[in-house]
Amino acid sequence: MARGTRTEPVEEFDEHIVDTDIREEMRASFLEYSYSVIYSRALPDARDGLKPVQRRILFMMDDMGLRPDRGHVKSARPVGDVMGRLHPHGDSAIYDALVRLVQPWSMRVPLIDGHGNFGSPDDPPAAMRYTECRMDPAAQAMTASIDEDTVDFRPNYDGRETEPVVLPASLPNLLVNGASGIAVGMATNIAPHNLVEVVQALRHLIGHPEADLDDLMRFIPGPDLPTGGKIVGLDGVRDAYATGNGSFKMRATARVEQVGRRKGIVISELPYNVGPEKVIEAVKKLVQSKKLQGIADLKNLTDRHSGLSIVIEVKNGFVPEAILEQLYRFTPMETSFGINAVALVDGQPRTLGLRQMLDVYLEHRYDVVRRRSTFRRAMAADRLHLLEGLLLALVDIDEVIQLIRSSENRGEAKDRLRSVFDLSEPQAEYILNLTLGRLTRYDRIVVESEMEELRRTIEALDAILGDETVLRGVVGDELAEMAATFGTPRRTILLESAGQTVTAATPVEVADDPCWALLSSTGLLARTSDDRPIGTDGGRAKHDVIVSAVRTTARGEIGVVTAGGRVRRIGVLDLPALPATAGAPSLQGGVPVSEVVQLDDRPLALMTFAEDVPGLALGTRQGVVKRVKPDHLSNRDEWDLIGLADGDAVVGAVPLVTGTEQLAFVTSDAQLLHFGADAVRPQGRGGGGVAGVKLAPGASVVAFGAVAAPGTAHVVTVSGSASALPGTQAGSAKVSPFELYPPKGRATGGVRCHRLLKGEDAVILAWVGDGEPRGCASSGSPVDLPPVSDRRDGSGVPVPQPLLAVAGPPGVAPLEPASVRD
Repeated sequence: MARGTRTEPVEEFDEHIVDTDIREEMRASFLEYSYSVIYSRALPDARDGLKPVQRRILFMMDDMGLRPDRGHVKSARPVGDVMGRLHPHGDSAIYDALVRLVQPWSMRVPLIDGHGNFGSPDDPPAAMRYTECRMDPAAQAMTASIDEDTVDFRPNYDGRETEPVVLPASLPNLLVNGASGIAVGMATNIAPHNLVEVVQALRHLIGHPEADLDDLMRFIPGPDLPTGGKIVGLDGVRDAYATGNGSFKMRATARVEQVGRRKGIVISELPYNVGPEKVIEAVKKLVQSKKLQGIADLKNLTDRHSGLSIVIEVKNGFVPEAILEQLYRFTPMETSFGINAVALVDGQPRTLGLRQMLDVYLEHRYDVVRRRSTFRRAMAADRLHLLEGLLLALVDIDEVIQLIRSSENRGEAKDRLRSVFDLSEPQAEYILNLTLGRLTRYDRIVVESEMEELRRTIEALDAILGDETVLRGVVGDELAEMAATFGTPRRTILLESAGQTVTAATPVEVADDPCWALLSSTGLLARTSDDRPIGTDGGRAKHDVIVSAVRTTARGEIGVVTAGGRVRRIGVLDLPALPATAGAPSLQGGVPVSEVVQLDDRPLALMTFAEDVPGLALGTRQGVVKRVKPDHLSNRDEWDLIGLADGDAVVGAVPLVTGTEQLAFVTSDAQLLHFGADAVRPQGRGGGGVAGVKLAPGASVVAFGAVAAPGTAHVVTVSGSASALPGTQAGSAKVSPFELYPPKGRATGGVRCHRLLKGEDAVILAWVGDGEPRGCASSGSPVDLPPVSDRRDGSGVPVPQPLLAVAGPPGVAPLEPASVRD
């Protein structure tokens, strides 16, 4: 036999060829691929707002113990575990998803705490072997109680392990962080929102299930983008909230200021998903093609410490506002965001409006809390059952020991224990596992105490499971805790329109006509287009309230007074002119103070430099009052108005018109004091003021105001918890006539103005002034105040949402200074 010759018989196989129509095969394969992309990759679940890869990353990091109190680990570790155990795709896709969860310019509330180079809006991140990560505290809120049977689990891709179908999600992640993804035949694009506003809307929906879109938009007036900027035009936002589809314009935040010897445009915030390099490249192309003229230089001063800063110097002879308008038109400084709110609901892709997204999330939280309560009750009941058996054993411990010692083996001992003491099998097993150290008299006391605590726990859990109102209250309280823990102020400014359009071909020449300069509660500045009295016809602003208004001229100058006791001079011409409207104007066409002038402290009020007016009255947190006359003011651009003590700050600055006004203080311990302005002698700029109100230990001043017409003046006080995060508690408000409070001498304690309810320990907001008071929230939307109460020291009435500020009518014609009126 030749070497290599095959001797064993050759096995024969029957051929099995199936004829298939290629069109049907392509159709079936494409549908399978589409299904996989839609359900397993591209679309988020409406309950936790996460795509599968994001959910797997957070679940695996929680399973690995990469919590905020632990050290960072290489990003390759969670990526490798996710890929090997849960995600049937490559490591690059997993790492890209992890990086997005880290980036603060991509996520409104980042879910992963990164260490290292995770990129920038223009640059990619470093490789996963160079970066480190761990869970952010917000991610723990997403996975909290996942081990308490709160969500369903399913097999992973190879059936060897299980993964959660959805996370418990104490955080309303879909709206807060948004989502974007492209599937087959559909896509999703949801804008981020402010956590505090979303929680307020959810809690309102819990208490008012019949709430409509207008009610919800009082709390969520629009998106709040991680990069700040401005949203111009809110019609598209409302369309998106109503139907799930809509678009709006995002605009960069820019201001015109002096840059060296030239005027310049300083860009401090860019639209969402727009990096500075994109803007710089677009500007360079426009200048090189000579489509944009008047730019002398462009510098990118952005760094990790001071944030975004792009400085564009304007050549002399060009109008910076006109160039800024062209930058908005021809560069990514203004771009559109199209909302297409598609998410999975019950495993099916659906287009959701605002109300539907909130409803789906609330139903998920109800289910999570219900399942968690059931699990905890079962655990508490099992523990109580074991302790009841243990207590029986401790009562007759000698007999128990004798019974065990006389038994032949463990099984016999268990059976005899069950028979003699009427115990269940788990109770008997638990007693057999006891150590001798658990047989003391003290341990019996501990057991009885633990049993009593378990009974109370079971009773509380039964209340949650048996009463839908209690269940909703638990969900609402947990949402409030999320807002207090992770909530931050709004970053994006909402504007109804873009205001006036300026072109370089049309020089802007504004006549020096009388007008009003206005400051709103959300920090917007504007001027009126004429000098007609404002707010005297009972009209109400649809957005924001005006906290300060001074009459001036279009080419005049006014001062911005800050909480640090300083004043900064600005030109009225730098403020946008509002269109002439009847009633109280809306400042949605205004600009933020930061776009007009850079301040070190919060702006409080506006003031005029007219010399024949009584000047300005200041009140501080430590109860100091000071009057400053215009002839005592400096000719510099910025200077101090008052010498403040350490830890003190100005809480109110009121321009005086007649000099006979009543100055009023409201303190945190609910005391009100008012006295005549003539009791305070004017001082120079360096003066520290005089004693205004006598404060009790631990108390401070929360409001300072002036009243010119006591018969029409009001006092508004809002009580709450002094330790709560600002903007998270609505509090209880009371409105009362100013005439109820008798005047007292300066430097006295005043009279009581508010009775605190249970759970309240301070007055957190107050206002004293002429006319009918108006309130607004941090979003700028109006908040209804309770009716006027004739009880001077009565308690407040809960308001529907947290108040940012209270103000009166923005101007009253009879109180105008003669020099300005003429």
